Amino acid sequence: MTKHFHSLSLLCTLKFLIFILSVLPLSAQDKKDSIKAITKPQSFVSNHTGTFGGKSIAYKATAEEMHLKNDKGEPIASIWSVAYTMDGQKDPTKRPVTFVFNGGPGSASIWLHMGMLGPQIVKTDSDAKTDDGAAPYLLVENKHTLLDITDLIFIDPVGTGYSEAIGKGKSEDFWGLNEDAASIAKFIRVWVTENKRWLSPKYIIGESFGTTRAVAVANALESGGQNMAMNGLVLISQALDYAGSTSMNDNITSYLTYLPSMAATAWYHKKAGQGLTLEAFVEQSRQFTYNDYAPALYKGNLLDKVTKNNIAEKLSYFTGLDKDYILTSNLTILMPRFQKQLLADQGLAIGRLDGRYMGDETDDITQTPHLGDPASYQIESAFTASLNHYLTDVLKVTMARPYLTSNDEVGEKWRWRTVPDGKYWEPWPVNVARQLGQTMRRNTDLKVLVASGYYDLICPFFDAEYTFARHGIVPERVTKTYYEAGHMMYLHEPDLIKINADVRKFLSK
Repeated sequence: MTKHFHSLSLLCTLKFLIFILSVLPLSAQDKKDSIKAITKPQSFVSNHTGTFGGKSIAYKATAEEMHLKNDKGEPIASIWSVAYTMDGQKDPTKRPVTFVFNGGPGSASIWLHMGMLGPQIVKTDSDAKTDDGAAPYLLVENKHTLLDITDLIFIDPVGTGYSEAIGKGKSEDFWGLNEDAASIAKFIRVWVTENKRWLSPKYIIGESFGTTRAVAVANALESGGQNMAMNGLVLISQALDYAGSTSMNDNITSYLTYLPSMAATAWYHKKAGQGLTLEAFVEQSRQFTYNDYAPALYKGNLLDKVTKNNIAEKLSYFTGLDKDYILTSNLTILMPRFQKQLLADQGLAIGRLDGRYMGDETDDITQTPHLGDPASYQIESAFTASLNHYLTDVLKVTMARPYLTSNDEVGEKWRWRTVPDGKYWEPWPVNVARQLGQTMRRNTDLKVLVASGYYDLICPFFDAEYTFARHGIVPERVTKTYYEAGHMMYLHEPDLIKINADVRKFLSK
């Protein structure tokens, strides 16, 4: 029996060794495969002409990959960008350069590229009445863009567009608030150096989370041994202090910041404020929020019944919702519920990105929209198809991988932590507003344009006012503009014209 046991033991040992030997090469191969192949950066250059700002402009479009390198000089990321630079510049130091990106996190620069600032843009229903439908879609020359006064560089962060981690780089190395800002700041420095634009005026245009990124990047550019000062930031649908743009239970700040946008949207749908102009009704809601609603919310259950009933009546007046529904909600209306309730009598849910949009849902009794955001799914196909057509047919781009207009994996794995591992940190609403205040005080030339849509139900215009009234931000160097549309106000034709004119004026100062 002992002999049998030793034989069995030896057999098991041999099998184990054979298993290890068979696995080791596979493990080595797996490790090798985890390193993304590094290929030569691709570049596609084409020449064009167009009429922008009333001027005929000859310009070069450069759609290309740039390799970002680590401290050892090893490529770790490939960043995709499309740069439009005017031909025949006699003195580049007088020609501004503007870097552009969208948000997410996880969104490519497609929206600002194909909706507001690119030489060609896609047309969707300006009045938000009809879906984009199926192809074909209409692309038109964007005579309102800014190419007559500035070069434009559209940037896609890692994981979006054609941008990706390569070599020893990992996507997660770039998917975080600080990590993302560092990579975009590095891209900007390299681009400026390679294109000899250190003395050119420099601007950033960001939208949504792109405004968070814009502030973080401007801050990051002040360090690293290559201090680069921005001349200005254009923050479209700003999101600097997330306490004011996160509609959730017990977040008193959000109840306050969202109310005026609810009032504006109710006015648009003729559920409230009739007989008043939009601006007059919005101003009423501002004053009520500051003077009555805020004290009531902070009193909570200490509020007497008479006052609570009066507050509910006023909330009904501003939002168009039933007073009993508001009382049942304890005077606090979450934005997703407002989306579902405002037009419940018509069986419609309104958009979140833009309250003008409406969607006919399959289930009319859910508390919140369940088909998604009509302000997104009613335009996304047109933008995606048009961008792909534009890259391949106009810019002559040929890439082996798909262009990712958005990437949910980025947001799912995003690192909001702002301090290194091992250092004490507790989760807190994201807030880069104080960074902006500090940067403005270190860079006394830095000016800021804040563009807000009245019907933006994600990043409310009143949150912009609330945020920019504090955090050490220098108010004399901040310009606020407003539009009768939503998050992407440029989808509304009159506001496409207006916002480009506003940015043009801002850059020309």
